[in-house]
Amino acid sequence: MGLRSNAKIDLLRRVPLFEHCAKKELALIAAAADEIDLPPGKVLMQEGDRGREFFVIISGEVEVRRKGRKISTLGAGDFVGEMALLSKAPRSATVTATTALDVLVVTDFNFVALLDRTPALWLKVARALAERVKADELSARS
Repeated sequence: MGLRSNAKIDLLRRVPLFEHCAKKELALIAAAADEIDLPPGKVLMQEGDRGREFFVIISGEVEVRRKGRKISTLGAGDFVGEMALLSKAPRSATVTATTALDVLVVTDFNFVALLDRTPALWLKVARALAERVKADELSARS
């Protein structure tokens, strides 16, 4: 498909992990992202496996299952696996393409290398991650 840089930036801007990032920083992340096409039936991630990348869906749909039960269907603009960029925790769900997919993919290796080159980005990502953990803790108490 071949997204232009601004389109990649707009997609990445929706990812909560990057919500504190300026356009210049989003452009660096976009440059580290590869655009790939995947066929229907392709498993993007398997529950219990270690995460090594995250995906932003450009077009198509995926099905998300946890413990074999369907929990959601995601499409264009949605994202999965972003916590894998910073965590070695196992995947919490299995995600499978239900249609042909066009996705942006960022590997943990590329993302950590980018963070090493851009220390200010570490702080912004860490802040977003801390906010997410705090929100998860508060919702668990409710």
